[in-house]
Amino acid sequence: MAIHPKVKIGHIHLTVSNIDKSLDFYNKLLGFEITTRFGDSAVFLSAGGYHHHIGLNTWQGEGIPPQPMGYAGLYHFAILYPERYELAKVVKKLNENKYPLEGASDHGVSEAIYLRDPDNIGVELYWDRPKSAWPKDNQGNTTMYTEPLDLDELLQELKKIKLKK
Repeated sequence: MAIHPKVKIGHIHLTVSNIDKSLDFYNKLLGFEITTRFGDSAVFLSAGGYHHHIGLNTWQGEGIPPQPMGYAGLYHFAILYPERYELAKVVKKLNENKYPLEGASDHGVSEAIYLRDPDNIGVELYWDRPKSAWPKDNQGNTTMYTEPLDLDELLQELKKIKLKK
């Protein structure tokens, strides 16, 4: 039995070492809104008023160490932006705050930025190109690749929008 094609991953819940540091990243830097707090040990955040896209908790203990690299577990999770302009806005904010990026890739179907949150959890910020623009092989199958993403060119998207207004 195949899964229904409209099924989506709804939210992610992360164990973190410090709620305030995580809120600085997810709320203040990325812009997710706080929807619910559970004392000083958990908080839910969303985009656009949804009940929550991201849950953060310290239930395993304040100050716990991050999971070491090279072990099974979450590699990264991805946050999908609705358009290229919105991805450019967050890249500008990351640059202004001197937040380190791990990478920036053009995958043909999407453009993506990679970074780590305060607990060393991998985060991908990306936008999808329109499905009609996705690269195809000779049999018509969608293909993906990994090429460097030109961040300066991505940031030009912010100037294009200003010119239209």
